[in-house]
Amino acid sequence: MIQISDKSQCCGCSACATVCPKGCIAMREDSEGFLYPVVDSARCIGCNLCQKVCPVLGQGRERKPLAVYAAKSRGEQVRNGSSSGGVFSLLAEKTIEEGGVVFGARFDENWDVVHGYTETEEGIAAFRGSKYVQSRIGRSFAEARRFLMAGRKVMFTGTPCQIAGLKDYLQKDYDGLLAVDVVCHGAPSPKVWRQYLNETAAGCGDGFRVKAVSFRDKAQGWKAYRFSMTLSKDKQGGEEAVATTLTLPSSENAYMNTFLSNLSLRPSCYACPAKAGKSCADITLGDFWGIGRVMPDFDDDRGCSVVLIYSPKGLQAFSGVACDRREAAYSDALQENSCIGKSTWMQPNRSFFFHEIRGGKSITEVWRKCSSLQLPDRIRRLVFQKFKI
Repeated sequence: MIQISDKSQCCGCSACATVCPKGCIAMREDSEGFLYPVVDSARCIGCNLCQKVCPVLGQGRERKPLAVYAAKSRGEQVRNGSSSGGVFSLLAEKTIEEGGVVFGARFDENWDVVHGYTETEEGIAAFRGSKYVQSRIGRSFAEARRFLMAGRKVMFTGTPCQIAGLKDYLQKDYDGLLAVDVVCHGAPSPKVWRQYLNETAAGCGDGFRVKAVSFRDKAQGWKAYRFSMTLSKDKQGGEEAVATTLTLPSSENAYMNTFLSNLSLRPSCYACPAKAGKSCADITLGDFWGIGRVMPDFDDDRGCSVVLIYSPKGLQAFSGVACDRREAAYSDALQENSCIGKSTWMQPNRSFFFHEIRGGKSITEVWRKCSSLQLPDRIRRLVFQKFKI
């Protein structure tokens, strides 16, 4: 049976819980807010399927892409609503047009990030745009297999470790599956996200609730993206809602800073088991950072995707979408987006960050403590690192 003694050895993909024939593995949240498998040993039959499908225990080999492209949608509405160039939406629309199903990460009614699927073009919008929170896979792997076994085409999008988990769970290369992963900086804690949401709503006053979130608002440009959140509350008597929008450059937003500085990431992210093509995805999508240097005439600061093709199936799928594209060198894609092939570095203040969060401190306050150069704050962090107090 699968047993997690070192949390850096679990990416939380849920493949083990999904494959268990007795349903004796549950994904439970730890004190940092990440899901880990917990086995009911009394019900376990020792089949070891959970270990066989684990993408950490059975890692793939590194691969270089067959082709690399810079690409962007010709539809401005789609591109404006996407984090980069809108290529995900084009691939998804093509899948739906062919009678297929698209899986991706979306917000639920509580603004938690969960995996789900859509069979309509209208449903694609919920999966569009980055969600900088680790999503709950739930039963998505099993649902994808059900559609594939019924002969339906499936486009499944996720982080590299989620795609690796899906492939290991399926144990078969279905012709109808298009596996698409994203260039991943790391998976932030859902607990930290929930706390940030609650703190932000409370800061606006009684009765405010979240109505919209954008981690990558491009209103002032793709390169200068901002974090935006809209909150509202009803007037007395249930009349029209009062709305307020909070928007900040990512460099000034506490939640985004904890993510980008590697404080709030899952332990496995610092030694990712699925980067550099190891996920066995057909296509990898991300931002083509540095496009202005490589192809200045192709850069309009409204978003450009890097598209890494790893299989003939991926080549066929991408060739079938209408977009502006330029072939590029893999080295150009890597130069300003090292997360394509390398894990993020371990933040020395990570344990301190989660210790302070568990102690009831706000996200903004803890970020200030972690980033402060003032002597008392530096001493406090050093004392914690040495004595864990």
